[in-house]
Amino acid sequence: MPFPDSERVIYRKNPLIKVICQLRFPPILKIEKEIPSEFQEQIRNEFPNFNEKRESYGESLPYEIRNFIGNQETKNYEFISEDNKWRVNLTRTFLALSTSNYNKWDEFWKKMENPLNTLIKIYNPSYYTRIGLRYIDEINRKKLGNGKLEWKDLLKSWILGLLSTNVNSIKENITEQKSIYRIRLKKSSNAKIITRYYKDRKNGKDIFKIDSDFYCNQKVKIGEEKVRLDYFNKQAGRLIRWIITEKLRELMIPQKP
Repeated sequence: MPFPDSERVIYRKNPLIKVICQLRFPPILKIEKEIPSEFQEQIRNEFPNFNEKRESYGESLPYEIRNFIGNQETKNYEFISEDNKWRVNLTRTFLALSTSNYNKWDEFWKKMENPLNTLIKIYNPSYYTRIGLRYIDEINRKKLGNGKLEWKDLLKSWILGLLSTNVNSIKENITEQKSIYRIRLKKSSNAKIITRYYKDRKNGKDIFKIDSDFYCNQKVKIGEEKVRLDYFNKQAGRLIRWIITEKLRELMIPQKP
């Protein structure tokens, strides 16, 4: 439990712009070889739109291997909700659910259950090789209606870095800042937290982005994914509540779940 415990809330002005859950498994060639029509039928009521993409995965390999085999392509089947806010992605190595309309974890998991159960029923993956839950928050001072507030009024100093300085000549001239933290969690799990601050001069925005990826890179049995994901969700909530100030909490209008 690296992040302090705190009361769980839902924010009316939610800073989340995207949430992604990905379950990776050993390659299933059947997914690559055949159009997943049966899979689509099982989830089509919630995800009626379909798109097929081809993605290169050779670029992520070491140069020596990439130079030998060249860039390889894999099919990425995308199933999209009618409002375009929810997406299921299926490839021969992973199943993912992403949304730009996140409200609370229970609702997200409910959306995940049918695609996951359908994957297990039709393709029967042997086990998971990686389980990940990623939250991308974007704090926009202008959007909150308080562009005059300083960042130290909204976020804690340990996450702000140089933005928390009292030296105005430095603070006022920072146009971009980026940091990466890798944190060990219990249950052989980890967190990778990337923060980025930047000024969008074209649109007059002052933005602080928090990209937190909670993951487990080890063999996990089918059926144990919910326990891992529940843990990641709890840690993600604690992280955000730990780095925001009481002022920002009020501006986002917290409500009981």
